[in-house]
Amino acid sequence: MKPKPVGRLIGAFKTVSTKQINQIRNTPGISVWQRNYWEHIIRDEESLKNIRNYIINNPTKWDENANNISRFVKNGK
Repeated sequence: MKPKPVGRLIGAFKTVSTKQINQIRNTPGISVWQRNYWEHIIRDEESLKNIRNYIINNPTKWDENANNISRFVKNGK
């Protein structure tokens, strides 16, 4: 069995999970994931602190995010 590149594995995961998510939400064809993924090497404590803060605080901003389709459903748009 030949190993597959990480990008291909992530692509397959996104495809399968998007189909299942859209089936549950009854939103066929709607994009769920961002187009690419981004890697970052954590080089120091400050960088680690900033990334941790982003991970902790970013979900609280989801209601205002332009990519949040539930925002439009709530507002009837």
